[in-house]
Amino acid sequence: MLRDRTAWWLFGGLSLLFGLLLLWPVLQVVGGGFYVGGRWTAEYLVGVFRNPIYAEGLLNSLGLALGATVLSVLVAVPLAWLSYAYTFPGQRAFSALLLVPMVLPPFVGAIGILQILGPYGALNALLGCGPVDWFGQSRYLGVILLQALAFYPIIYLNVSAALANIDPALHEAAQNLGAGTWTTFRRVTLPLVAPGLFAGCTLVFIACFTELGTPLIMNYTRCAAVQVYDELKEISASPFPYALVTVVLLASVSLYALSRLLFGGRAYAMQAKATTAHKPTVARGVSGLLVALPFVGVTALALTPHLGVVLTSFARPGSWYQTVLPASFTGANYAEALGHTMTLNAIRNSLAFSALAVLANLFLGVAVAWVVVRSRLRVRWLLDALAMLPLAVPGLVMAFGFIAVSSTLSGLPAVKSWPALAALLDVRTNPTLFLIVAYAVRRLPYMVRAAVAGLQQTAVSLEEAAANLGAPPWVSLRRVTLPLIAANLIAGTLLAFAFSMLEVSDSLMLAQKIEYYPITKTIFELFQLMGVGRYLAAALGVWAMLFLAVTIAGSSLLLGKKLGALFRA
Repeated sequence: MLRDRTAWWLFGGLSLLFGLLLLWPVLQVVGGGFYVGGRWTAEYLVGVFRNPIYAEGLLNSLGLALGATVLSVLVAVPLAWLSYAYTFPGQRAFSALLLVPMVLPPFVGAIGILQILGPYGALNALLGCGPVDWFGQSRYLGVILLQALAFYPIIYLNVSAALANIDPALHEAAQNLGAGTWTTFRRVTLPLVAPGLFAGCTLVFIACFTELGTPLIMNYTRCAAVQVYDELKEISASPFPYALVTVVLLASVSLYALSRLLFGGRAYAMQAKATTAHKPTVARGVSGLLVALPFVGVTALALTPHLGVVLTSFARPGSWYQTVLPASFTGANYAEALGHTMTLNAIRNSLAFSALAVLANLFLGVAVAWVVVRSRLRVRWLLDALAMLPLAVPGLVMAFGFIAVSSTLSGLPAVKSWPALAALLDVRTNPTLFLIVAYAVRRLPYMVRAAVAGLQQTAVSLEEAAANLGAPPWVSLRRVTLPLIAANLIAGTLLAFAFSMLEVSDSLMLAQKIEYYPITKTIFELFQLMGVGRYLAAALGVWAMLFLAVTIAGSSLLLGKKLGALFRA
């Protein structure tokens, strides 16, 4: 009874909190597009599709997302299958290198790729040709390529985890019945990995559909994300920005709901322990080289943006122009980047915002996981769905929603009578509160998934034993459960902290005053400075890349192959 009562209290409190921090901003966006002038109307929503500029932006964003998702699948699925089916020299190293794109936000990679493939970049100098723009004037294909190279590890992790869970006896049974390799893959393997594949594709599609940083850096402005960013100044003057964001939200949530409907409850039963151990084919010599070749090619291509960023960070300003490599190298960019007044302030801001967000996530993640895994509430699935909803609601939409909430709160007469409170609730004056909340909401699924995985691996009998000895739920959680799931919580904390430090959409949209800029906003602003700007931005990007690389490596050591579960819808 005490456990059930505690679960109900947690369920009620957490549901109320999610309603305020997640649903309210979303409803503000939807209401701003549908409820205009004291009446409900679909006029502005329809007007988005009638407006040729908005319609073109939505179609272009759809094309970017589809193109990047398809390219990510074409890259990730064959590599996951080869890694599952074969062992070959250097396999561990290549498997680790495939995850390297995750340590660099795609918009930072755009800085490096422009230096290499730009009209006066390294490739044209190597080929000895004129100023050829390899991406064309629109930069459309460049955005697709960069997004695919940044997000394919999500699909790779999901598919690899799904393949690892397949009982090899199923493949043997298919082969014993006369099925060839292709038939076995199509009739057995593909249906079993479909939930993981579709989950990864959903996350990649939503991320690419609303990704803001890369189109901005690539100067590709004809997409919905950039249009929303440009409309920030009109947020209180016109319903059209709300209507545009509502369309983006509906598209993202619809795809997420479709993935949950098709695969959310779909799980093929497996033996608790595989009847036979999976024995990958050993590939050596020429066959090993052929298997490793796709890994070499993808790794080389995926690391090109990173190489460009690193070389730019070491290039003396103005020394890398129409040459294969910088004519002069220096380490001064790193010292100047860290010594720049804007940078030092940004690092302090990001550390403070991310630390507070992760602290909130730690408490919320454990509470949600305990209700979902340990309670007997029939409605606990609702809490799990609310905690996972940030995966379906893009950061772009959430940031826009928080700006709308701020506009509503700061305009209340009761708030205006308290100047300090009015300043705290006005995102244009001080975005601290909204940045912390945005970071916490966006990265909460990582913490929830990490805590859920830990609780599922921990025997409930240990907690029951503590309860039988008279320990209340809180004491049992603190003395028994938390120490047992500490590794999972540390991994979730590391990932949530690192990705909060390098959050793009929320940072670009919410931080509008220089004294509150986080790291990603500073990188974007430095890149736009004439002269040394892109070199300082690249140096700061390398610092961020190293920080995230260490974080993901630590999380991988703690979670092993279960790391993919944190990137699953």
